[in-house]
Amino acid sequence: MTPMSVADAINSRMSIRAFTPQVPARELITELLQLASRAPSGTNTQPWKVYVLQGQSRDTLVDKVCAAHDALRANPALAAEYREEYDYYPEQWVSPYIDRRRENGWGLYGLLGIGKGDKDRMHAQHQRNFRFFDAPVGLMFTVDRIMGRGSLVDYGMFLQNIMLAARACGLHTCPQAAWNHFGKIILPHIGAGQKEMLVCGMALGYAAENDIVNTFHTPREPVSEFTRWLD
Repeated sequence: MTPMSVADAINSRMSIRAFTPQVPARELITELLQLASRAPSGTNTQPWKVYVLQGQSRDTLVDKVCAAHDALRANPALAAEYREEYDYYPEQWVSPYIDRRRENGWGLYGLLGIGKGDKDRMHAQHQRNFRFFDAPVGLMFTVDRIMGRGSLVDYGMFLQNIMLAARACGLHTCPQAAWNHFGKIILPHIGAGQKEMLVCGMALGYAAENDIVNTFHTPREPVSEFTRWLD
């Protein structure tokens, strides 16, 4: 672990969308997962299950999901086959959330020179998710379906710990809900049991520091916008 304050780790964490081919050592990944497992969970249930994909297992999954993503674009009716098991986003978007979503999307596409009508490049950029943004390590996270909604809250704390521990190790990450639509492909590939549900994926590796996409930083609302003081 490199010496880094918690504040430094939080402030330097960002969703990296271009990685180098350098492969983190297995011992390093094990160390950060062990550290992340100190996350709190209701009655210490520790509901997380982690699958680490590298090499051929990673590449084969990339090929499978990218092919499904292309097929879905060619035939939107296939969407019925690729449904996420829990609602990550709302069914109906309202302000201010839709405004932030649009700002995020068009800010990224604008940086990459992708116009609103450029559907081919939009599709290609979205598919970068399913290539783990070229990160050599892909993580898949599952939870037993029998667990309640609170386990997803626990899971969020575990995932944040992974991302902060990664920063302390000199690594970067990108948490990815985009994979959730393709659970029917992913779960058998990683050998997950029938009682498991896909929570999300994550890219892990070393950032390609000079890639323009990694200059994209999302804004945050000031504390005064989301906090009420009750005296």
